[in-house]
Amino acid sequence: MKKISLLFLTAAALTFSSCEEELNQAPISSGSVPTFYQSATDFSQALNATYSALRNFPDRELTLSETRSDNIYGVSTQGVRPWEPINNFSTTIATSEFVDEAWSANYSGIFRANVLLDQLGKNGNVLAADVRSRMEGEAKFLRAFFYFNLVQYFGRVPLVDKPLSPQEVEAINRTPVEEVYTLIVADLLDAASTLAPSYTGADVGRATKWAAKGMLARVYLTRSGATYGIDGPGRGTNDYAAALGLLNEIIASGQFQFLPSYADIFSYTNEANKEVLFDIRYSSGGTGLGATYPSILVSNNYFNSVVPNTSGFSTGDELRPASNNLLSTFATGDLRRSQALQVGFTVAASGSTPAVTDPRAAFKKYLDVARRGTTRADWSINFIVLRYTDVLLMKAECILKGGGGTQSEVNAIMTQVRRRGIATAPAVTSTTYEQLIEERRREFVGEGLRWHDLVRSGNAVTIMNAWIPQDDVSKRMRSSITANDLIYPVPQSELSASGYAYEQNPGY
Repeated sequence: MKKISLLFLTAAALTFSSCEEELNQAPISSGSVPTFYQSATDFSQALNATYSALRNFPDRELTLSETRSDNIYGVSTQGVRPWEPINNFSTTIATSEFVDEAWSANYSGIFRANVLLDQLGKNGNVLAADVRSRMEGEAKFLRAFFYFNLVQYFGRVPLVDKPLSPQEVEAINRTPVEEVYTLIVADLLDAASTLAPSYTGADVGRATKWAAKGMLARVYLTRSGATYGIDGPGRGTNDYAAALGLLNEIIASGQFQFLPSYADIFSYTNEANKEVLFDIRYSSGGTGLGATYPSILVSNNYFNSVVPNTSGFSTGDELRPASNNLLSTFATGDLRRSQALQVGFTVAASGSTPAVTDPRAAFKKYLDVARRGTTRADWSINFIVLRYTDVLLMKAECILKGGGGTQSEVNAIMTQVRRRGIATAPAVTSTTYEQLIEERRREFVGEGLRWHDLVRSGNAVTIMNAWIPQDDVSKRMRSSITANDLIYPVPQSELSASGYAYEQNPGY
C-alpha cells in the first residue's frame, strides 16, 4: 500500500535531472516547456512529481480550514504563533506563510500537470494508448484538484491551462471564478471518463473514476453554495441534481462501504479501506516521506503525556485545542468524540519537575503513538481526502437542496451515521439542512472540511459571529467578521511579482 507514496514523493527529489529547475517552480510567474520527455519512464516520473504536489495538502486544510473555523480556538498562550492570525481573522495575513503556501504549492502542481499534458500531446506516442489515456486522466484530475483548492481559498485566480513563457504569464490577470470552474468541471469529466474504477498493487492510491466523480460532486455542491456577494467559491448555480447523479453512481458501484467502526476508518493497519475514494499517501522511517499533519495541532506536552520524554517530538509546537463549542455538540457517549479528541491530559512528574495537566482537548484522530516514526514529522498514516460517508452525506445535502430523492433517504443516511457514533441513537425523522451541516461537523472533525462546509452553507458569517464571543475568552480574535473574510487575500509575494496587476481581495 505504501509503494505508491514512495513513487509520489521520491519523484520530487529524483525526477527530471534535465529539467528539475522548471518543474520545481512554485508560482505561475515562471515556466518553460522542458524537452525531457523521451520515454515511458520520463512520463511516469513526471506524473509522480505532479502527485507529490499534494504532500502539504493535509497541513493546509488543518490550518486554513479547521483552524479558521469554530472547531478550533487557536489562540496562543506563548506569544503569537504563525497560525494565530489565521485563527483571529487578521486583515494583514497577505504575508502569512500559510497563505503563500496555499497559492504557490497549488500552482506548482498546476504547472507540472500542464507540462505533462502538453508533452503527452507532443511525445505521448512513446506510451501504450491505454497508459497515455490514463496519464491524461490523472493529470487532469490533479489539475482540477489544485484549481478547486485555489478557488475555495482565494476566489478569482489566474487561469493557466498550458505551459507558458514568463512573458505570457505576466499578461494573465485573475480570472473570473466561473471560468476557473469551467476548466475544473471539464477536467474532472474527462478524468471520470478515462480513469479505471480501481487499481491493484503499486498503483493503489492513484486517482480513479470514482475519485473523479466524487470530487466533481463536491465541486458542484461548492459551486452551488451561497455567494455572499463576493467573488468566492459559491456561485448559486443549483447543480444539486447533477451532483446527486454522480453520488448515486458511486453508491451503486458497490465498490465502497460504510464501515461499521469509526476507528477502523483511520487505523494504521486498515489503510485503503472500503471508505476511501481518494487519499494522500505517506511512509515513515526517516526517509523524508512521512506525514507532518498528525502532529501540527498538538503540543509537546500531549506527546509526553502519552510517552514520556518522547525523542524527536519536542519541537516547541503548541496545542491548537478543540473549541468548547465543538465539544458541546457531541452527545454523551458519541464514539466520534473519543476517537478524534483527547479532552485533558497530564504529563507525569519527573524528578523536581511537577506534573502538568492541560484540561483542553487535543486532536488525536490520526495519532497512534505506538506507530510513530522517527520524529513528529514522520507519520505513516495516509490522509483521506474523500470518503464514502461524505458521499452519503453529500447525497443527503443534494436532496435537501432540491436535487431529487426523498426525505426518507436523508433520514436513513443521518440515522446510519449517528448510530455508528452512538449505537442506541434514535432514528432520525425530519432532518433539516442545518442539522445536516452540524452532523458533518461531528463526523468530519479534524478532517479539514468544516470551514468549507460553513462557507457553502450560507451561514458562515452568522455562525462565526455567534461563536467568537462564546469561545474567545482571551479577547484576541476580531469581534465580528464579514463576507470578505470568507476568502483569503492574494499573497503579497504574488501581488509584488505581478507588478501589482493583481487586485487584492476586499478587506485586506
